[in-house]
Amino acid sequence: QVRLVETGGASVQTRGSLRLSCVASGIVFSSYCMGWFRQTPEKGREGVGTIDSAGSTSYSDSVKGRFTVSLDSAKTTMYLQMNSLSPEDTAMYYCAADVGGVSAKQALELYPALNPNFWGQGTQVTVSS
Repeated sequence: QVRLVETGGASVQTRGSLRLSCVASGIVFSSYCMGWFRQTPEKGREGVGTIDSAGSTSYSDSVKGRFTVSLDSAKTTMYLQMNSLSPEDTAMYYCAADVGGVSAKQALELYPALNPNFWGQGTQVTVSS
């Protein structure tokens, strides 16, 4: 059974930093493309950053240069390091996994037509000015 559990969401001030974690069980990262998505009532759900089985990453324009997706050496946890946060980053953040064969670029750019197979329950990030 696949399970993705996000932690690390919090309330922070503008220009602050946060690191989200996604602990995965029931999957092998080397067979999946992993990603972070976020959702707000205004924009719906959108891709933030992805990392594929080759270690390639892809980011949305709105977070490029500020957010970094990475995996731990044991390949059981995915991270999202978020720097220079702004109120526009306020959202529920979700961890997701696509079945292997999908590149990081495809997973990000083709969402939601290419919808991840598995989702976590989400963790809330709130950035105040």
